[in-house]
Amino acid sequence: MDLTVVSQGVHRRKRKKRVGRGIGSGHGKTCGRGHKGQYSSAGSEWPRPLYEGGQMPLYRRLPKRGFTRGPWKKTYAIVNVGDLQGRFHNGEVVNLQSLKARGLVDGTFDGLRVLGDGDLSCKLTVQAHHFSATAKAKIEQAGGVCEILPGPKKPARNKMGQRKAKTKKS
Repeated sequence: MDLTVVSQGVHRRKRKKRVGRGIGSGHGKTCGRGHKGQYSSAGSEWPRPLYEGGQMPLYRRLPKRGFTRGPWKKTYAIVNVGDLQGRFHNGEVVNLQSLKARGLVDGTFDGLRVLGDGDLSCKLTVQAHHFSATAKAKIEQAGGVCEILPGPKKPARNKMGQRKAKTKKS
């Protein structure tokens, strides 16, 4: 095999279509846009996204109902009591930072939930936003402490204070 043949037919860049360069190019005069119509002149965009030729578009035909809880939705890291058994020793504090350091949770979360699957024999101080009833019972049975962390602060409703009622002067 000859090395000059290896890269034949392989092009790194596609050359742009040069329009308006005479009748012999095949893309002269109207530049492939036709003679008249909405998309023949500059500034027009074809194909326009979601355009359906003048009929009522699909996104306007379908009913809009309900809303999403996306902006207010909280994501919690979930850890079982059995996962804590082998990774933590007596007297240690278990919270979201220590769980990330040990590789039990990965990513960003709004809080921590502890569930009761598995067994626990070491005495731990567990700080979380929520405990299931079985998890709380198993941690306290092993001699540990469950500390419930407060949730995020609620937004202030009226920052300007109450409006003063107008009094009539007689």
